[in-house]
Amino acid sequence: MERVEGNAVSWTVDIVLAYLARNSVDSQALPKLIADLHGVLEQISTAERPPESGQRPAVPVSQSVTPDYIVCLEDGRRFKSMKRYLKAAYNLTPEEYREKWGLPANYPMIAPGYAALCSARAKSQKLGRRPGR
Repeated sequence: MERVEGNAVSWTVDIVLAYLARNSVDSQALPKLIADLHGVLEQISTAERPPESGQRPAVPVSQSVTPDYIVCLEDGRRFKSMKRYLKAAYNLTPEEYREKWGLPANYPMIAPGYAALCSARAKSQKLGRRPGR
């Protein structure tokens, strides 16, 4: 079978055939298995690609988010919140930064631990609630 990059249908067929060769699947569950697998492969094949500009991130993307800080891929600096820095230093919005580095839309601009701390403070002060509730 000819391989074409991004061909989710071909990949789905190959994986399902290999899976069925070693596992038994109820005939009523097979369409869902195929649809779910194809959906995942379609997402992967159309996912944003890493930058091809030749610029390399200061740290690997997998190491850029920790509970306590986020590392800027432009220069390697650590931040609790990076949005303002990106605009001031590189004139990038979070969306432009994510696009430049091929990051998913849900890539955080605030360190997860810091976001949780801010959320807990807001809840303890009852911020964001309607009056009388």
